[in-house]
Parts: sequence; structure tokens; C-alpha cells
Amino acid sequence: MVLGVDVGGTFTDAVLLGPDGVVTGKAPTTPDDQSEGVMAAVREALQGAGARPADVRRLVHGMTVGTNALLEGRTAHTALVATEGFTDLEELGRQARPQLYRLCAGHPPPIVPVSRRVPAPERCGPQGELRPLDQEVLRSRLEGLDADVESVAVCLLWGFRHPGHERQVANAVAEALPEAHVSTSHDTAGVFREYERLATTVVDAALSPLLRRYLERLTARAVAEGLPAPEVMLSSGGVADAVTAAAHGSWTVLSGPAGGAVAAARAARLTGAEGAVGLDMGGTSCDVSLVEEGRVAVTSGREVGGRSLALPMVDVHTVGAGGGSIAWIDAGGALRAGPRSAGASPGPACYGRGGREATVTDANLLLGYLDAGAPLAGGVSLDPDAAEQAVGALARQLALSTEEAAAGIVRVADAEMAQAVRVVTVERGVDPRELALVAFGGAGPLHAAWIADALGMGRVVAPAASGVLSALGLAVSERRRDLVESVLLAGDAITRRAVADVVHRLAARGREELGGSGSQVRATYELRYAGQAFELAIDGEAEPDPVELRRAFDRAHTERYGYEDPGAELELVTVRVAVALRAAELGAGVAPDDSPREDEPHESRRAWFDGRWHDTSLLGPRAGRLRGPAIVELPGSTLVVPPGWSGHSDGEAVVIER
Repeated sequence: MVLGVDVGGTFTDAVLLGPDGVVTGKAPTTPDDQSEGVMAAVREALQGAGARPADVRRLVHGMTVGTNALLEGRTAHTALVATEGFTDLEELGRQARPQLYRLCAGHPPPIVPVSRRVPAPERCGPQGELRPLDQEVLRSRLEGLDADVESVAVCLLWGFRHPGHERQVANAVAEALPEAHVSTSHDTAGVFREYERLATTVVDAALSPLLRRYLERLTARAVAEGLPAPEVMLSSGGVADAVTAAAHGSWTVLSGPAGGAVAAARAARLTGAEGAVGLDMGGTSCDVSLVEEGRVAVTSGREVGGRSLALPMVDVHTVGAGGGSIAWIDAGGALRAGPRSAGASPGPACYGRGGREATVTDANLLLGYLDAGAPLAGGVSLDPDAAEQAVGALARQLALSTEEAAAGIVRVADAEMAQAVRVVTVERGVDPRELALVAFGGAGPLHAAWIADALGMGRVVAPAASGVLSALGLAVSERRRDLVESVLLAGDAITRRAVADVVHRLAARGREELGGSGSQVRATYELRYAGQAFELAIDGEAEPDPVELRRAFDRAHTERYGYEDPGAELELVTVRVAVALRAAELGAGVAPDDSPREDEPHESRRAWFDGRWHDTSLLGPRAGRLRGPAIVELPGSTLVVPPGWSGHSDGEAVVIER
């Protein structure tokens, strides 16, 4: 059996994948120590399957420890060793305003204060060493650091190409601060562009001690109960062992959303949609990802919390719109929803745990989309009176009826999520009307049809396991090692042999680190025209034909920018290689045997559509053909089918079309 466990803002989901199918477990997320909620969800899944911990072969975990620490500024006390004259690079950044028309908006403060920045007396150039590292001077400078330093980032000029000096610095740090974690740039993000490499290494150093403590705690609890040591989902969509993840905290910043993106790509393929948008709406936020040719899109770098990370990461855009998003009225009198969330505790007002403010979940309950008589996953009972009181207070301020205010809250949340879909599609030259919308998470299927309608998308896919699809994605994710090398080749220097040598060298390292045979090797080439500042990523063979690479790049450039330049010299900047062990195959998520069957009688209830109440059919995940208005009750989530939509369900997924 394989266990996948995903930590969300409100619930922690566990999926147990075995020979008899899928069994799920849910528990409230425990923000103070996520491992407590993880183990509670695991116990529920094991109990539901009648399985023992010894039956579990792998435990794969997606977490938000690093993400939360980075966003909240709760990082380890970190020092930086950089080449003399370049110690302030994190603070200087790219000198670009974060928002063009908000002059008061600033960048986040540097993680490393001035007092913990250590200049390294050395210098390398593109061809190698220019000035040897002065070990004695470096040691004396390291001795001046505070005793509370927990971690040290090492980033030297040209360290990605000539890492010798960085290794010497790391040894010196280990002698001076034997308890401190050390992150070197060539090992963390071995790419060119000095600022991005340094910023990534600093984040890595700042997060790794926290990740190590958390994963050690989780590993101890898992092993004590007879479970295997956990593996961890990386931001790239692959899985690594806990030791590797703990050593590189920056690699896990998007650990949570990555599992959902991988699962959305698989669900899209299984329902015949090679192009899709994944919409993962949970209790706190909504993560949107793009699926192209059956695979989740991966970017070579992005910002998280205003900090640059030059790492392969699933291309996920996140907005603060979830079931627990709090509705409020801004200074101009407009209704808003989020980004502030009621979270797991106290949660929405209808949870009956002390919440007083109206949330998106309260609105969905009052509009009839959720069943007040059926507890949510995790055993949470819904209190419609508490929801009505919370939404009613907001309605009185807006001079609206309670139903109108609730519908307004849902529309505002839908608009926020529709804009997030535009960011990963329209703003990148992708037409969303040609894509399916794969909706999952506890709240995603509730809102999917309206979001699709706003974008002209005619097809919505809701896997039967929508409520725990991110955890399911973890269970079927491949063990992978992502490696990178900036090569900076141009023109005739881009030969089949030169490129293949780099790919084979990186692949050999990946196989060695994975410790497995029969691995798959995928290569990606970041190319640009000479004189351009940024690259486009092109997937290719391990021994690519330079002519084919050029053609593929010209096509991609035309698709992205509307033109190609046949006379321009081509530059190969970076080679990225993913070495992976084949993952388990699984359907979109088969509905449990006790789910309603097509031939069972179904009830109906009133639900609010288009400004009035409708009698709405209640269906199960094996309902066969269906027509809106209808509500399909899936394990752990609910799909709302508005009037004008119709589709079918086969027990693995519900597909509806406009």
C-alpha cells in the first residue's frame, strides 16, 4: 500500500492506495505542529481500510511548513558568505518596483541582516580562479558571527561553474559553526544570474533547519507507529526522501500545491483532456495550474512571498480564495472575499467553533449547495443558523436579503478565481476556451461551473476523489531528482555531442542520488536569441539535433511572442534534466462502494440559481447521465451543476458541459 498525505489550510487529507482501491482519511490541520494532523489522518485511513501500518510500503507527504515560514517571516537565523563587494546583493535585488503604480509598495526585508553578511576574500571569473580564497581571513570573519546563527548560505561569483571556493567556504563554516546548516549555491541552484542564485540559496538556508526539525519529528512519529519514513513532495512535482528535502528547504516551498497539480494532469489525461486548467480550492486558498499535452507545466523560477527562487517548480498561481475566506466590505462599500481566512480554527461560522464572520462556506450552505444535515469530511457538522447570523449581519450593511448577500459572496470569490485562471492562460497567450477545467479540493467543484462560464470554458471535470485529489497525487507521484547546469553555448558550439555530454553527466548524478535503476530521463533546454535577456524552455531528446532544437524554439517563440527571427544566432543557456523512477498508475479516483448508485432513489432540495430558488436533484458519483440544476455529492466534495449544464458520471469522474 502507498499513503499520500496532504496538509491544507483547514484539513489534512490522507489517501491509502492499495490493491482494493482507494480509502481516505481526513483530520483538522494542526498549524502549531502539522505532524499531529498528519498522523490523525493516517490513522483514520488505515482504520477505514482495515490495514496495519506494516502494510504501507511508502508514505508520501505534501506540506506547507516551508511556505508558511517564508510568507510569515519565521525563518532560521541565517548568515551569508558572499564574494567581497557582493554581500548586499539580496537587499539590492533587481531594483524593480514590485507594483508599477504603487510607489509605497516595497520588497520584503532581506532575510540576512547586515551584521550577518560575511565577505569572502576570493574571486573567480568565467574561466576559473582569479584570486585564491584566503582561509585565515575568512576564519577570523566567521568568528565574528553571533552565536545564535542556525544556518549559513554560501554564494560566490561564478560558483555555479567553479564550485571549488564554495566547497572550501563550506568546510570553513563547518569548523567555525559545527551546529549550523550550510547551503551552497552550486548545490542548491547551480544556475547563472547572480541575484536569483543568491536569493534562492538564502531561502534554502533559512528554511532548511525548520524543515529538518519538522521532518525529524514526523519521521519519529511515523516510525514509532510502524510506518515507513516519509518521502516529501518537491516543488517540481517529484518526490524525494526526507533527508534530501530537509537538506534543501527551498526545494519544498510549493510542496503542497505540487501534489494537486500532478493529480490534475493525470485526471485530465484519463478523461481525454490533454489541455486543462487545474483548480484546487481548499479552505484557505485556491491554487491554479496549467496542464499542457497531458503534463503539468513547470517553470524554471518564480517569486514566492516576493522572494526569487531559481528552481524548477510547478507553474501554480495562488489566490486567497477558499471556503474559509472571510467576506468583508471595503472602504468604497464594495463586497470583498479574502484573502483573510477563518482557517482551521475557528473556521467558518457554520462550523460552530466560535467563528463569527461570514465566509464563502457559510454562503454556499445558505444557498443550498451544501447539505446542512450531512457532516463535512473530518466530522465537521454544519450549523445553518450560525451561517445565517454571520451572513445576515453583512447583508444588513449592504441593504440586501440574506440570499442576495450570500450569492454576492460566492460571485466575488468566483471572480477572484476566474482572474487566477486568466493569469496562467490568457496572460501567457493560452486560450482557456480550448481547455477543460479540472476542479478539486473540498470547495473546487462547488464553484467550477461558474468560473468556467466566466472564461468561456465549456467542460468541467470533477474527479470522484476531488476532496482528496492532492493527497492522491502524492500517492502516485514519481520519485525524481531534478538537476540543472548553465552551459552558455551559442551558434555552432551547440552540437549534438556537446549537449549530450551535459545531459548524460547530469543523468548519471541523478541515478546515483536516486539509487535506482530503470529510471526515466527527461531533458529541457532553455534557449534564446542572441541579445535577449530571458529564455524559453523547450523539451527535447537526451541527444538533441541542433536543427530540431532551433525549429522547436522558433515555433515556441512565435506562439509566445507572435514572431520568429530566422537570422538571429541561437543561445543555449541552461540544461535541465529530470531523472525519475516510474510511478504507480491510478484512475481519477474510484468512488467508494457505499456511494449512491444510478438505480438508487435520489432526493432533491432547494438551491439558489440565477436570483431564485430551484428544486435541485441530488445525485451520487455513479449517477450516469445528469442535467442541471443538480448537485452531485462526491466523497469529500460537492459538484454544483447549474441550469444549462449537463453531463455524465461513471464513478471515476463527473464530466459536465455547457
